[in-house]
Amino acid sequence: MTENRFQRVLIVGASGGIGRAMVNHYRESGAEVSSLSRREDGFDLTVPATVEAHLVAQTGPFDLVIVATGALEIDGKGPEKSLSHINADALARQFAINAIGPALILRHVPRLMDRQGAGVCAVLSARVGSIGDNRAGGWYGYRAAKAAVNQIVRTGAIELARSHKGAALIALHPGTVRTKFTENYLGRHPAVAPEEAAANIARVLAGIGPAQTGQFFDWKGEPVPW
Repeated sequence: MTENRFQRVLIVGASGGIGRAMVNHYRESGAEVSSLSRREDGFDLTVPATVEAHLVAQTGPFDLVIVATGALEIDGKGPEKSLSHINADALARQFAINAIGPALILRHVPRLMDRQGAGVCAVLSARVGSIGDNRAGGWYGYRAAKAAVNQIVRTGAIELARSHKGAALIALHPGTVRTKFTENYLGRHPAVAPEEAAANIARVLAGIGPAQTGQFFDWKGEPVPW
């Protein structure tokens, strides 16, 4: 398998740092890329009718669908440092954007992918959503929402395998990327530019097939514990 195996690509969340870099990467590789974003298309993850209208308007089949949506700091509220900082409204917003929104997108994936093809759908998640890899604590809402979307991906992959035997649905940790999303939280963590992250993600996706469906990988292609 090679990086340019994908001829028709749909990227949802295309105005974010990673999403925009993924659009550029696949267009430069010669793929036909369709994109959706809040900034350019009015695609709002938190409004189910908007998600439905935009996804129904898409015409497949796509070889690759990337869900590159997400948010860490929402409405000016950053990650919680302790249990005492948990806020119901902030928690609900985390789930709306980082779990429910991607789930609403995934509802359309079976229709948008070829039943006979070897398509791939990747949902950008985060290592902090791993329950098994949680050693630092904190970040309750973001961690929980990403753990939830990981479960949605895992469950959706089981269903997709029944109708699309050659396809794969995975969760993918892109690594720490220098974007507006992370600028207040980089600290001493090594980070890469969006273009490098896009190239890393593309290399991983190029090797994904039905044997990997329902799994969680990082930007190097290594499995992440649930």
